[in-house]
Amino acid sequence: MLLHVVLLVLHLLAATFWVGGMAAMYFAARTAAAAVLEPPARLAFMSNALARFFGGVRVAVAVLFLSGIGMYFLVGGFSGVHWRIYAMFGVAVVMVGVFDLARKRPLPALQRAVAASDWKTAADRLNEIRRLVAVNLGLGVAVYAIAIVGRAIN
Repeated sequence: MLLHVVLLVLHLLAATFWVGGMAAMYFAARTAAAAVLEPPARLAFMSNALARFFGGVRVAVAVLFLSGIGMYFLVGGFSGVHWRIYAMFGVAVVMVGVFDLARKRPLPALQRAVAASDWKTAADRLNEIRRLVAVNLGLGVAVYAIAIVGRAIN
């Protein structure tokens, strides 16, 4: 029982870091940077902030999957798992794919463009990341809804 509680707390903290971090980046950091920084400084700031955040998300994803799999086995595997667990896992797999795409393609391209002072390309790559984060933020909110509402629906 204690192990399950520890795994659940780790799981929730990792999910909160990822989904809450996306909300903070999308609604606060991005809009504040756009309001007070000129494009070169804004693009350099966002490139740096996203690289740091994505590093944390990599850790959060590992914690999410390890804790989730641990809880899955603690409740008896297939026979002890509610449908919402499968739904959350399915959405999480899609989220990891979207995150991995953002981390491996537009983020390095953004960093290269910032280093080369190619502000047009940097802005385009940042906008691509913004769209991917928006998709993942929506999916993350859906996972929270599935977790909460799914408990009431058998």
